[in-house]
Amino acid sequence: MALAEDTLAGRLISLMPSGVDHCSMRHMVETSEQITVRNGVVDPLHTAVDGGVLVTIWVGDGHGYAATSDLTDTGLQSAIDRATVWAHRTAGVGAVAAPVEAGLSGEYHSPVAKSWSESSLSDRLDLLRLHESKLRSDDRIVDTHAGLNWRRVESVFVSSDGAVIHQSQDHVVPEMRVVAFEDGLTQIRSFGGESSAGQGGLEVLDRFGFADAAPGIVEEAIELLSAPNCPTGTMELVLAPDQMTLQIHESIGHPLELDRILGDERNYAGTSFVTADMFGSFHYGSELLNVTFDPTVAGQMASYAFDDEGTKAERQYLIRDGLLVRPLGGALSQQRAGMDGVANSRSSVWNRAPIDRMANLNVEPGDSSFDDIIGNIENGVFLETNTSWSIDDSRNKFQFSCERGTVIENGELTTVVRNPSYRGISRTFWKNLSGVGDPSTLKVMGLANCGKGEPNQVIWVGHASPPCRFSDVEVFGAES
Repeated sequence: MALAEDTLAGRLISLMPSGVDHCSMRHMVETSEQITVRNGVVDPLHTAVDGGVLVTIWVGDGHGYAATSDLTDTGLQSAIDRATVWAHRTAGVGAVAAPVEAGLSGEYHSPVAKSWSESSLSDRLDLLRLHESKLRSDDRIVDTHAGLNWRRVESVFVSSDGAVIHQSQDHVVPEMRVVAFEDGLTQIRSFGGESSAGQGGLEVLDRFGFADAAPGIVEEAIELLSAPNCPTGTMELVLAPDQMTLQIHESIGHPLELDRILGDERNYAGTSFVTADMFGSFHYGSELLNVTFDPTVAGQMASYAFDDEGTKAERQYLIRDGLLVRPLGGALSQQRAGMDGVANSRSSVWNRAPIDRMANLNVEPGDSSFDDIIGNIENGVFLETNTSWSIDDSRNKFQFSCERGTVIENGELTTVVRNPSYRGISRTFWKNLSGVGDPSTLKVMGLANCGKGEPNQVIWVGHASPPCRFSDVEVFGAES
């Protein structure tokens, strides 16, 4: 349907109020389905459809929000009236003014090769039953899980300065996990720790090799039962892309959120060790560290053309050659801080105001093959797949544990070890980055459970990374 013929967009535009400085309205509908097979039994199916409109009104430096699921003209006008009241009440005490960027129009739709709706629920359940059954191939496997999580988000954004934006995103998250048990020892192995996720349709499963994953997951879980505990000591650490996903997320992504730097997250998830005066001068990492905000990557979890305030999304460096250059801040935070940011003002559902969020936050590849990365390591460990994480309230000190480790000796992967963990400090850890994989080693992954804000907003984000090597890291086994 052409934008000019869109009935809803036209109705929203026709209801734009007069006597205010700026108005925007965003209609958002989320449709989701989650199916799971565990230990040969199909869990209750979870399906949901949720939608409504968020109205934002500006009067001077005051602004107000109101949301409604009543899409009649009466329901929408009531929301507009409520938002207008709050905009007048806050006028004169705000720190920022109404958006000044000219309204932009456009579209974005996830690339989908195999639509979710092209398969029946019966077909999807048969697929999961098949692959879950492959996980039950050994008596030492005591718990099995295979699942598919699908979500489609459709939105229409209009504003009083002429913006008309249509976007749709389709996400698929395949899951697979086993629990192995023998002689009092329990080990878990999973399909990338739920980070094998992306935009698209059922082709996302092919992208990550879901159909072939079960035998390897079982084999590695059984192997961990007889593996020695991870060695303890300060050594070289190589992180696989699926573990880099969490490392990027917790110790780069959250610390660089501009509203957090400005103090907005104190009550919920802590502040940040990063301060505004660090940008342009602070060396966040070694010269090998290049990090981009890139919502233009086809098929990555948080790709889009415009954020939820109508700002056009573009690729930007946050860290370049180790130097911190730009925060993760949307238009309002940029005004407050007097800094350039990115188009990352996002909301998780229709009745939440957008806030500064990660989108696709990626470590750019270097020029080392995997063999190059491990080739000169005399004593180190290669870690895969996050299993637990902890970070302090300034996003600085952290500790992560992984599902699987492999000792590196004299440039070779040798003994598989269980219960590997490591700890560090964000502001020094990245300065010890000593090797970054080349484009052939890059994996585009994502997360579906990033929480932030009060009330809480859980949102989907993307992370891409090659394997990376770090020097002088404190590594230990959970049984130490």
